[in-house]
Amino acid sequence: MAKIKAVFFDQDGVIIDTERDGHRVSFNETFKEFGFDFEWDVDYYHELLQVAGGKERMKHHLHTRGFGVEISNEKEDELIKNMHKRKTAIFIDLIESGKLPLRPGVKRLMKETMNAGLILGVCTTSNERAAHAVTFGILQDIKFDFILAGDVVSKKKPDPEIYNLALEKTGLKPEECVVVEDSRNGVLAAKAAGMYVVATTNIYTEKENLSEADIILTSLGDPDGVKGELKQGGKGLYFDGVLHLDKLIGYLSKNPV
Repeated sequence: MAKIKAVFFDQDGVIIDTERDGHRVSFNETFKEFGFDFEWDVDYYHELLQVAGGKERMKHHLHTRGFGVEISNEKEDELIKNMHKRKTAIFIDLIESGKLPLRPGVKRLMKETMNAGLILGVCTTSNERAAHAVTFGILQDIKFDFILAGDVVSKKKPDPEIYNLALEKTGLKPEECVVVEDSRNGVLAAKAAGMYVVATTNIYTEKENLSEADIILTSLGDPDGVKGELKQGGKGLYFDGVLHLDKLIGYLSKNPV
């Protein structure tokens, strides 16, 4: 059994519960600014989350429902690029405003990872600027060893490319790494790379099939705040509503990948 040497975090839905009140709101504000008369409601956005990547979601909507006006093939890519750039700026403003708080237990577990001397990284398909706004803004007192974001890989989750890149960057073996994810696509990507996976659910992913994860929790939990609930795995793991790094490593050492 290899010793755990790294913990990698996804961003959206894991570090910050961004999807419903962050990305969705930012997309809708962008559509309005560009003169389009439609919005993505909560339920429809859940459907769109099955498409990985913001530009890809807009293209999917354009090709399936349309924007209400004719968009030529020649103008499509440039329009989507410009809209996504504006959406990202709106989203970053939301993050920096403090209106999107960190999810329970995230910062605590990151600090435990730092203090244990483990490698700490972020692996997200979110835009690089948005990722840096979180990691170097809200989490500025956390020392990350690396941030992988946006177009650093050509294939989005559930393809394991971003996690394979993390392995290449760190020189670690898959069984030496734990990934914290929230969605089925994320869980599948990490598992395809051969890593351990802790899944923390949110409003959009609580009903997704995350069964491939080693452990499923409603949140990582904080001793003096919101507690999590164990949904799957974790047999023999001491869990009082708070997932601690040392307990997690002890559990995984007895339950190899």
